[in-house]
Order: sequence, then structure tokens, then C-alpha cells
Amino acid sequence: MSIQPTAARTAPEAVDGHDTAGALLARVDRIPLTRFHLRIAGLLGVGTFFDSFDALLLSVVLSAVLATLGAPLSVAGALIAAGYVGQIIGALVFGVVSERVGRKAAFVAASALFGLLSLCAAVAWNVESMMAFRFVQGMGLGAEVPVAAAMFNEFVGARARGRIVLAYESLFLWGVLGATLLGAAFLAAFPPETAWRSLFVLAGVPVLTALWAWFRLPESPRHLVHRGALDRARSVVEEMEASARDGGHALEPVVPPATARPVVEPRTRFGELFSPAYRARTAALWCVWFTTFLPLGGFTTWMPTLLMRVGGLPPARASLLTGGIVVGNLAVLYLTAWSLDRLGRRFWFAAGYGLALFGSVGGAVALGVLGQERWDVLFAAGALVLLGVNINAPLIYLYTAELYPTRMRAWATMTGSTMRNLASVVAPITIGLLLGARTGVLWSFVLSAAVLLTGLAVVLRYGVETKQRSLEELAR
Repeated sequence: MSIQPTAARTAPEAVDGHDTAGALLARVDRIPLTRFHLRIAGLLGVGTFFDSFDALLLSVVLSAVLATLGAPLSVAGALIAAGYVGQIIGALVFGVVSERVGRKAAFVAASALFGLLSLCAAVAWNVESMMAFRFVQGMGLGAEVPVAAAMFNEFVGARARGRIVLAYESLFLWGVLGATLLGAAFLAAFPPETAWRSLFVLAGVPVLTALWAWFRLPESPRHLVHRGALDRARSVVEEMEASARDGGHALEPVVPPATARPVVEPRTRFGELFSPAYRARTAALWCVWFTTFLPLGGFTTWMPTLLMRVGGLPPARASLLTGGIVVGNLAVLYLTAWSLDRLGRRFWFAAGYGLALFGSVGGAVALGVLGQERWDVLFAAGALVLLGVNINAPLIYLYTAELYPTRMRAWATMTGSTMRNLASVVAPITIGLLLGARTGVLWSFVLSAAVLLTGLAVVLRYGVETKQRSLEELAR
């Protein structure tokens, strides 16, 4: 039963006077989607969009960069890998910052860092300077998406958290599409050197959004409660409730926690991820991270090459088809978001793995048994792999943040994302080596199938359903 807006103002004092922090957390969970949430999504989302835009940009303009800097193709792998190594380090460093200093500080610093280093990359004078800039830039890139995902989770109520957060995470795919389309447009309209340098300048926009976020982004109320800053947390929650009332929403009564739980959590212990209470959960999540992003990184990097080298397509058509897969990914992701809070996380993880596994097995059978090497067969198999893993990729950010308490939520998401970065380093190298062999395309699909089957088995055996449950309940 809902109550009138005027009653909502007095509910916290009347319901939970002995446990103010517990009441604050309950108040957050009852607030529907409002303009406040859209403002938070806008502030965080610009960073998330440009994170994926920046991460993919070098791959899009790689040939132009190497030609301008006079570097051989042999350094391409090291140049791309430098950014991912930086992401691994950045995720760990900013994971500590997010727990010790705050989500807002970590997000602002990470956004400013990768935006500033994108501007530096725009004036790189040789391949060594570009590699150094990409390494440092990677530290910001590796931190922004996971800390933003953890932070946005902490603002959204339990009932629609899956739908809202996953729709927000779609901005990452929009960044991938933006890098592909703008990269092609700039390279077609300008000389190669002007095109790639201009794109890196454009990718420096997060410097401005970091400044905007410093003044307009509130700290996570859950993090403030964790740190014992109840007055600041109450101020944020009251702003959220005011936004709901202004939007015509009648707030439900505050339901106090069913059991007494510690409200101000103990200090973050970074090794707690591997404590008896959490180590099985951590191991399962890391497996899901790795088995999702290994085929994702491999097929994203090599899909155009497969279509050109094996399928015989011209480069322009191969790129267009690859871009079409991203559009399909967005459509499937919005379908997932729409039904996620009804069907659940386990269902969609299994569906994502199953779809990708079907593509991998189909590709292996077509190549190894039927001897089919036509471009349409390769495209269909590779597209199914990418559609499946692109369901799981944004979902794992949401899911990881749901399974840990506030004192370690951002840290857990950051460390989990290091498995993404590790897979992103391993996948292009492994698939590249396989493609050098005569039957390499076949074995690429076989490897993908084995990896995906492992991930599916882990989700079915150890996955915890989190739909419509509060973060405090899920954290045990």
C-alpha cells in the first residue's frame, strides 16, 4: 500500500528511530526511478560511454597511427596490450581509493586521468610515447566502468535494479558503436594523421565531465552509511525522495530490516574476498568474468579478419557487418534489461552462454565436419558468439556489485574486472596464434566452446539469484 507524499517525510523518524542507518537504506530501496537517477546515470554514463570509446579507438585507427609514427605492424600487439596492462593496475589502485576515500573521488579521478591521457595520446610523436600514454590512460579506463557500475547500483532500489542498471550499462556498447562509426567517418573525411589525432582529442571529453561530476555528483548513500556519515547520507536520500515526490510518486512506508544487522560496517579488509564466507562466490564470479571476456575479446578483435581472410569479403563490407553485430547486441541487451527483474540473472547468464555456445559449436561443426568456409557461415557463427557474450558482459558488472557488502562492493567489482582485462590481453594473442595455423579458425571456435561451457557450468552450479532482493540481504 502506498502513502501520500506528506507522510513520506515523517516515515523515517516514526519507523526506525533506534536504527537510523538501517532506515536510510530501506528508504533508498523504496524510491522508484526518478529524475535524480537519470542525472546520476547521465554523469556516470558519459564516462562509461567514453571508456569503451577510448578503449576501442586505438584498434579502429591502428593502421593510421602506425603509419604516422613510422612503426611496423609487429609492435601493434604490444601497443594494444599496454593499455590493458594499465587497466589491470588501475582497477586495483582505484579499487582501494573507492573504498578508502569514496566512489565519487575514484570516478572523478579515473575519468580525468583517461580523458587527459587521451589528449596526450593525440600529440604522441613516436610509438614509444604512444605506448606510455596508453599504459597510463589504461589505469583510468580500467577503473571508470567498474566503479561507476558499483556506485549506480547503490542508488537504485531492489525491485527494478536489474532493468535500470543494465539499461545504463548499454552505454558501454554505444561507446563501441560510436568508436567504430566515428572512426570510419573521420578516416574517410580527413587525412589519416589528422583523423586519428582529432579522434583522440574528442575522446578527451571526460576531462570536462570529471569537473562536472566533482560539483554535481553526490556520494553514494550506502558508502556514506558504511563510513558512518549519516547526516550526509540522509541529505542524499532526502534529495532522492524529493525528486520522487516532484515526479508524482507516492512513496511506500519504510519497512525496517527483518533482522538486526550491523549498520556501520567494519573497515574494508581487501583480503576478505578470499575469506571462507566469500571465496566460493569470488572464484565463481572471476570464472564468469574470464569466460565471458575471452571469447568476447577474441571475436571482437578478429571478426573482420575472419570475414576477409577466410570468407573473402572486402574490408568495407566486413567492417559494416561487424558494426551490424553491435546494433544487434544493443537490441538483445534492451530485451534482457526489460525482462531481467522477472526472469532473473541466472536465466539470462545461462541464455547468454547458451547462445554463444551454440554459435561456437555451430562454427566448429561447419568448418571441421561440413567443410564450410563461406563468409555467411562464419558471420552467423561469430555473430551468435558475440550476441551471447554481450548479454553476459554488462550483466556481470551488475551481478558482481550485488553479491558483496558495501565495504567491499567497489573493490570486488574492480578486482573482478581485472579478469576482463586479463582475458582481453590473452584472447587476441591466442586467437591470433591459432589463426596462423591451417585449421586455426576451427580451433578458435573449439576453444571458445570449451571456455563457454565452463562458464555455463559454473553459473548453473554456483550462481545466486539476486532479482528484487536488497543489496544488504544479498551481502549476507
